[in-house]
Amino acid sequence: MSIIRIGSRGSDLALWQANFVKNELEKLGHQVSITIITTKGDAIQHLSFDKIEGKGFFTKEIEEQLLKNTVDLAVHSHKDLETTQPEGLAIGAVSHRANPADVILVRKERSDASKKFKLSQNSIVGTSSARRHVQLTHFRPDLSIKDIRGNVPTRIQKLRNGDFDAIILAYAGISRLKLDVSDLELVEMDIKEFIPAPAQGVLALQIREGDHELKKILQKINHPEVANAISIERNILKGCNGGCQLPLGAYAEKEGKGFNVWVSFAKTVKESPNQSHFFDTNPDKLVQKVLNHLI
Repeated sequence: MSIIRIGSRGSDLALWQANFVKNELEKLGHQVSITIITTKGDAIQHLSFDKIEGKGFFTKEIEEQLLKNTVDLAVHSHKDLETTQPEGLAIGAVSHRANPADVILVRKERSDASKKFKLSQNSIVGTSSARRHVQLTHFRPDLSIKDIRGNVPTRIQKLRNGDFDAIILAYAGISRLKLDVSDLELVEMDIKEFIPAPAQGVLALQIREGDHELKKILQKINHPEVANAISIERNILKGCNGGCQLPLGAYAEKEGKGFNVWVSFAKTVKESPNQSHFFDTNPDKLVQKVLNHLI
């Protein structure tokens, strides 16, 4: 095909993701351009996700441009995507999985190695994620959780400015942007204890359903083993009828002929999460086993 037009949000991380896919496609000999599209989640910076109406805060406007044929390919953080694709769109491929863990960044003067997550007593932690909020207060009820918005560098600057004692982010975002956080204490969470969002660390390459030519091209950079694992995580999310504002963590890992899955689920941020582990050789049975336990 001629030029493959990628639609992307304008944040540093979104552009890293779009350029990563652009480079992969250019290695295969294709011409690629990037168009920046502002989404609702980018425009509304004063509200936490659970207070913004609707779903697909970081994807809807890009999906609309795909359907209008002004772009050919959208590159998303897979965890931001709705579990049901809009009519006319499909996932053409998924990337490799970067480290799916969350990390806490702590101002060094508020670090305490004797406490869980190295956070001093009564620390103020910034996060806009209900999932992170629930798990943090489960392990450390003394913590105060405050909403934080903005892209990754903006959040880190707010931490340095003293607005928070600590913030929690996806490890993948910090590593992809190669950010220097040596002035802060970095605590990597155990993914089997502090459960990440479904599909965290994975990029979704979204296309028009009928674009068979582009789908064929994308198969050369697709990672089916990653798709199999995250389909378990996202089917659990779908079964809980949730989006990114639901306090749900799910992480699946292949073992032999089956999959392990670790889940953390609460109906609201005021509840303590139900944290469990399951194994099955049949992915569909595994998902159903989890859902029977959770709901």
